[in-house]
Amino acid sequence: MLHDAGGVVIAQDQASSVVWGMPGAVAAAGLARQLLTPTAIGQLIASGRRP
Repeated sequence: MLHDAGGVVIAQDQASSVVWGMPGAVAAAGLARQLLTPTAIGQLIASGRRP
């Protein structure tokens, strides 16, 4: 719903995931604009920028 409404979806990348289940499903569905490490996701949020 978020993606369909024009929102930005960011998911954790596979390399940093212990279990690739939920972020992998989002990535496989083509819903994530970016796949990032948790640190990079935090930095993006803190910066206030949109990817």
